[in-house]
Formats: sequence, structure tokens, C-alpha cells
Amino acid sequence: MSDNANNIERHQRKERTGEVVSNKMQKTIVVSVKRRFPHPQFKKVVTSFKKFYVHDEKSEAKLGDIVRIEETRPLSKTKRWRLVEIVERAQEQAQVTA
Repeated sequence: MSDNANNIERHQRKERTGEVVSNKMQKTIVVSVKRRFPHPQFKKVVTSFKKFYVHDEKSEAKLGDIVRIEETRPLSKTKRWRLVEIVERAQEQAQVTA
């Protein structure tokens, strides 16, 4: 291989940041991404949510974590994103016993 072949840059991939809402599957998490934008006609700020199925190879993300995800090739019927890093860990809920 030539040196030029090793230095080819990938296209810029889409990245999103969101909260883990489910980690019940094996090697897959569901991430909810919040998007805020002004309404085209009324100009009020609207919040929309979208859920992405994300590949988590080591199953390290937990419920409530804030994660960064990146677009990738299709890994299954619904999975087209992969986990890049865990930005912030969720706070542990204290168990209250009465």
C-alpha cells in the first residue's frame, strides 16, 4: 500500500448527544436526542425528541447516562449509530426503604 492510501480522510460523520433511555438489549442501547428549533411559521421554540438505536459493544452505558453517538454503516435493521463516549454518568438513585 502506498502512503497516500493510509492518509485518506473519512467523510465527516454525523454526531449527536443524548440520554440513554433503555439498555435492556444485548450490545444495544436506545438514546433519546433532544432538538430545539424555532417553529417555521410561529417562531416559538419547539422541542422535538428522536430515539436512535445505538451499538454499544461493551455494554458500558447505563440508564440515564449522557452519551455521544456517531453515524455508521447499517449494523442491523434499525441500528445505524455507534457509541463514541459516555459524556456524563447518571447519578445513582438512593434506595429508600420504609
